[in-house]
Amino acid sequence: MHTNMKSCLGSAVLAASLVVAASAQAGDAEQCKLVRFTDPGWTDISVTNALASTVLDGLGYQTSVDLLAVPIGFESLKKNEIDVFLGNWMPAQQAFIDKYGSDVDNIRANLEGAKFTLAVPKYAYDAGVQSFADLGKNADKFSHKIYGIDPGAPANGLIQKMIDAGEFGLDGWRLVESGEQAMLSQVRRAVRKQDYIVYLGWAPHPMNLHVDMAYLAGGDDYFGPDYGGATIHTLTRKGYREYCPNVAALLNNLQFSVEMESAVMSGILDDGKDAPVAAREWLVANPDVLNSWLGGISTLDGKPGLEAVKRHLGVNEG
Repeated sequence: MHTNMKSCLGSAVLAASLVVAASAQAGDAEQCKLVRFTDPGWTDISVTNALASTVLDGLGYQTSVDLLAVPIGFESLKKNEIDVFLGNWMPAQQAFIDKYGSDVDNIRANLEGAKFTLAVPKYAYDAGVQSFADLGKNADKFSHKIYGIDPGAPANGLIQKMIDAGEFGLDGWRLVESGEQAMLSQVRRAVRKQDYIVYLGWAPHPMNLHVDMAYLAGGDDYFGPDYGGATIHTLTRKGYREYCPNVAALLNNLQFSVEMESAVMSGILDDGKDAPVAAREWLVANPDVLNSWLGGISTLDGKPGLEAVKRHLGVNEG
């Protein structure tokens, strides 16, 4: 009796799997045509939303992006008002996963290698400034200053906390608060003169393409391990992968890189392009990524997805 029950259960699971796989090959139901994304207002998530939306457009879907703060985005996923969130930064958003984990589906990690901590130009790093502990030893070269971002930013608070505590020999140093672009302008000026400068750096971001820079070790107690490392996950509303298996299969294939996101962000931040334009241009210039993203994916009406997206982008289908 027990063996027969196991056999029946195994058959049911296999049958369900085959139904999902067949649905993905045949496209999705018409109710899946609109795919709803959320964006907390971060350029990196604007990039991934735009890349995914461009591919979905080529597959015959429609997309929308709602600008929602992270707490509202999670609540909207729970209420089935949003389908996809490509920006679940972990471990920074662990509290939201603790609260909403049973209300969402974690599809996959879509980006690894993100980081956020203090950085210096590569020439300063090569000269021996390789950790937080090296800053105090070179205080005069840095003019006793650390360049942060916008006033009130949590990261600035971490830096000020280090200074106030006299950590790493930073007693007497000053935090210089300014906007992101003003900070990066100061970095570029210092690099032109080969001056020493320490500042908040993060990836993905175009700064990693424009400045030969290095991240400092030893700040784990303030910024977390692995240089303030993070892994970004793709979340959907609960049950979405069963409801829209073809889109879910695409989301399961979507994997980004720091270099990719930084390049598309450069088009937005440096060249003033809209995110969809920058994303489309990157895909046209780098069509090989579509081979892995679109393996086994169909259009909404069940036709081969890779060929459709390449036609949509006007790139060689070979």
